[in-house]
Amino acid sequence: MKSDHLRNAAFGDRPDTRVTAGEHPRDRWLAAVVLGGQGRYAAASAILTGLLRSREPVIASLAASTLGSHRRQVGGHDVARRLDATALARLTDTADGDCDGIDTLGARSDALLGLAADALGTGRLTAARRLIAAADALGDVGWRGQVRLGWVRAEVELAAGNPSESVPNAEAALRRARAAGAVRHIAKSGMVLAAALTVRGGVTERIRAKHLAAGVVDQAIEYGLLPLVWPCSLLLADLDPAAADDHHRRAAGALHCVLRRSDPIARRLAASSPWVPDTLLTSGEPTRTSIRANSFTELPPDRVKVGAQASDRGGGTSLGCRKESP
Repeated sequence: MKSDHLRNAAFGDRPDTRVTAGEHPRDRWLAAVVLGGQGRYAAASAILTGLLRSREPVIASLAASTLGSHRRQVGGHDVARRLDATALARLTDTADGDCDGIDTLGARSDALLGLAADALGTGRLTAARRLIAAADALGDVGWRGQVRLGWVRAEVELAAGNPSESVPNAEAALRRARAAGAVRHIAKSGMVLAAALTVRGGVTERIRAKHLAAGVVDQAIEYGLLPLVWPCSLLLADLDPAAADDHHRRAAGALHCVLRRSDPIARRLAASSPWVPDTLLTSGEPTRTSIRANSFTELPPDRVKVGAQASDRGGGTSLGCRKESP
C-alpha cells in the first residue's frame, strides 16, 4: 500500500526514499514530511500549502505545523509561530488513534511543541516551558510525540544553562527513536544529545559528543538528510578544531543545497535569521566534495520527484537543534 511505503519513508528506515505526493491528503502530508527531511523545502511547501485548506482538521493542522517546522529550520521562528497557532486552532476534540501520531492527539502535540520551539528560538523560556507542560499533559501521544518532547525539553534546559538536565531528556529521545526504528529521528536525537554533552563540557562527554556528531553527519549524508548535515557539521567544528575548516565547508555545502531546493520565503528567512551563520550564506557554490569534506560517504544521487508541485549570529553549540521537525 502507498501509505505504508510513505510511512516507512517518513518515520521508518528509508528516509532517502523517492516519493510522489499521491492523491490522498494523508499520503500527500507524508510525502511532504519526507521531502522536508531531505531539505526539499520548495516541493514540500507546494504540497503543504494546498493541504492547509484541507477539510480534514487533522491533516490541515499537521500541514500547518509541518510547514512551520520547515520555516523554523531556516530560522523563521516568527513565521513558524503563526503556522503553529493555526495548526492548534484547526483541531477539534475528536478522539482517534494512530501509531505515528497522525491523529488529533498527535497533531495537538505537534502544534504545542512547535509553539514551544518557536518560543525557545525567540528567547521566551517561560512560555516554552508552559507549552511543553501542556504537551506533556496530553498523555501518551505515541513514539513520535515522545521523541519531539525530549528534543524540546533538552533544548530548553540548554538555553536555561542546565546541560546536566538536558542530557537525560536527549538520552530518552534517542532511546525512543531507536525503539521505533525511525532513522531520521535517531539522527536528530543523536545531534541533540551531542549538543547537550558538548555544553556539559567534561572530557568524556566531549569525546562521546564528537563520536555521536560524526555518526550523525555520516548517517545524514548517507540518507540525504541535508537539514541535519549543516548544523551537525558546525557542532563538529567545535568538537574537532583540527578539522574545523573541513567541517565548515561541509556545512556550507549542505546549506547551499538546501537553499537551492527551497522556496523564496525560506531563502529570505535564512538570509535574515540570527540562527544561520553569515559565513555559510556567503560561501561559494556547493559541490559534493565540499559537503563530503573528504571524510564521509558521498551524497546519493537525486532520487526524489514530486507529483505536485538568540545569540550572536551563527549561534553556538545547539544551532540547528531548535528545529523540531515532524
